[in-house]
Amino acid sequence: MAETREHTLTGTRGALCVHEWPRDEPRYLALLVHGYGEHAGRYAQVAGVLGAHGAAVFAPDHVGHGRSAGERVVVEDFEDVVSDVHAAADLARAAHPGLPLVMIGHSMGGLIAARYAQRYGSELTALVLSGPVIGEWELPGRLLSLPEIPDTPISPAALSRDPEVGAAYAADPLVWHGPMKRPTVEAFARTLRTVDEGGDVGALPVLWLHGDDDRLVPLPGSRTGVERLTGGADGDLTVRIYPGARHEVFAETDRDEVFADLTAFLDRVVPH
Repeated sequence: MAETREHTLTGTRGALCVHEWPRDEPRYLALLVHGYGEHAGRYAQVAGVLGAHGAAVFAPDHVGHGRSAGERVVVEDFEDVVSDVHAAADLARAAHPGLPLVMIGHSMGGLIAARYAQRYGSELTALVLSGPVIGEWELPGRLLSLPEIPDTPISPAALSRDPEVGAAYAADPLVWHGPMKRPTVEAFARTLRTVDEGGDVGALPVLWLHGDDDRLVPLPGSRTGVERLTGGADGDLTVRIYPGARHEVFAETDRDEVFADLTAFLDRVVPH
């Protein structure tokens, strides 16, 4: 397993843990943005692929997640989370000045990464969205219409066809296995609207990865958001949809194909 380091930054709402997978003489920086209820440590395999491809990899645990401060899975304002991710990007750039920066956001991390690109897109060389929560996502509205949010945690089987992925998720003490919390659901609803209204990312190259059997973030709803974010026909959008794949395409049974698509995209857009 690749060497890892941890940094502690002062985040918008307390201590922010940033994971680093270092590399000697990297040719670009990769910033991983994890999803709801999980943590950046689950992305060690992705970091290994990117490191072998030439990246120094950094990844924050968001507020209320992983080893960062905050009540578990409570995100009151995603704008603060975007600011925390920007602090992690500053850490990466200070360690390796002048290198291109690629952002890779999964699920809730896709929402955060999309908003980051709207706020700081000029600092990015490319954006990768994996099963992103953007566009038409019905869950927040459905949950907020109820008097009490039900205690129905994410099913490990919804993540991947690989049963070992679900088993590891279920056994991970840093993963949240309880119900969603109302402030976070309200923040999701607000930020979905903000990203929808926030404009496109212009000529920034975007890679969208999605499983066509994603039951947590259904493909059609994300398509609406991705097309709006990338400006339709005017944007630089590469799409890869994986038949039969569930929510976590980087942990799916066809992950080798996913990683090959990722590195091929980066070969095209990252300067040599």
